[in-house]
Amino acid sequence: MFTATISPNQSSLSNSPQDLFSAITDLKKELNAVILAHYYQEGDIQDIADYIGDSLGLSQQAASTQADVILFAGVHFMAETAKILNPHKLVLLPDLEAGCSLADSCSADQFSKFKAQYPDHIVISYINCTAEIKALSDIICTSSNAVKIVKQIPKNQPIIFAPDKNLGRYVMEQTGRDMVLWDGSCIVHETFSEKKIVQLKVQHPQAEILAHPECETHILRHADYIGSTTALLKYALDSKSSEFIIATEPGIIHQMAKDAPKKLFIPAPPENNCACNECPYMRLNTLEKVYLALKNRTPEINLSESIRVKALKPIQKMLEMS
Repeated sequence: MFTATISPNQSSLSNSPQDLFSAITDLKKELNAVILAHYYQEGDIQDIADYIGDSLGLSQQAASTQADVILFAGVHFMAETAKILNPHKLVLLPDLEAGCSLADSCSADQFSKFKAQYPDHIVISYINCTAEIKALSDIICTSSNAVKIVKQIPKNQPIIFAPDKNLGRYVMEQTGRDMVLWDGSCIVHETFSEKKIVQLKVQHPQAEILAHPECETHILRHADYIGSTTALLKYALDSKSSEFIIATEPGIIHQMAKDAPKKLFIPAPPENNCACNECPYMRLNTLEKVYLALKNRTPEINLSESIRVKALKPIQKMLEMS
């Protein structure tokens, strides 16, 4: 795997954010490039991005962009989705090692065998999966639209939901549908400490708890609001509350604090005294690697055409149903 780094002999930049912002802006113009960034990226990357969003919004942007080059500041499955939607564009990922624990929890070989046990079921897969899993699916969903999509499926049609069991359970509760769940999860959203969140609530009794549906059930039961990253951001901005405990990857707090600087946003703590509530894969991307990826036109995302075509259909189905 290629992991981008920067050194003095590769660039004359001083590596200060301002120098890199300027250089990246120049490269974007030169290449007719667009930078799409997820809310979980570091603040500097969010600040240089042309569009910041959750998986649904990023997919919609990737499907509609007129740029010749897409730099995806996120993780591997997100860049793959952009390539699936844009086979003739150059799609770059600052660090190819930026994977996803949830995607890794569901291999194509294992999932094929799992799917074969339920031949009458349709497969709805969370977008946090590999292109190979998308190719084995009937419909893709995101945390923004999972409930909406499942509600559109006829009640007599059985469903396999993969790969996130926590999101699957949440969707089942919201829709009343019984689904077969793949046993996968996100390492970040399973690290939050219920005890520490309750302690934070005691210290900040007026704070609202906002949680992503990838969190475990015992965390969600304390939440005042549950939603995708975009939904959490909108709720925080619209709410009359001035304090919030945020149970998702803390990168989202960068936008929350920018848009509502007078409000207090507290990251939900993990079980251990570590930075485990930060996604280690998302944080592999840096401003320097964004610059290098544009400068060198690499690392590039490539997919076999057979997989891409199969994976495209369920993504298009999602976009139609959204």
